[in-house]
Amino acid sequence: MPSTRPYARSDRAACLSIFDGNVPAFFDPEERAGYERFLDERADGCGYLVIVRNGKLVGCGGVIVEADGCTASLCWGMIDNQSHRSGLGRLLTKVRLEAAKQQSGVTQVVLNTSQHTVNFYRRFGFQTIVIVRNGYGPGLDRYDMTLTIAK
Repeated sequence: MPSTRPYARSDRAACLSIFDGNVPAFFDPEERAGYERFLDERADGCGYLVIVRNGKLVGCGGVIVEADGCTASLCWGMIDNQSHRSGLGRLLTKVRLEAAKQQSGVTQVVLNTSQHTVNFYRRFGFQTIVIVRNGYGPGLDRYDMTLTIAK
């Protein structure tokens, strides 16, 4: 049974390995430096989570409350490429949405994703606001999405 827990600095290498395994289908290689910076500077204490199954880190993703206090952003969500379509992405999304709902004042959740996962997030009720062709890199369109949450 998979479990979630807060990110620890000792998870860095495993998270980067998951990122690398999702390039180029889900992430552009140019995004890696930004992800490394996020792990080094923001992941501790900001709601970044990891999923562990059978002792192995198999997913990670965060939820950050924005400065307006009303918006929570899902960030850097990913599942090990050998574990896609196993329910772990659904688990990660549900846990992050529940964390957003627990934050006082948060009324909407936003995220950006590619054409490869936009339909996955639509199943949770997210709606596309903006599409930027090649927004992440050649062949990777960026979809900005939002979800209004009820308390």
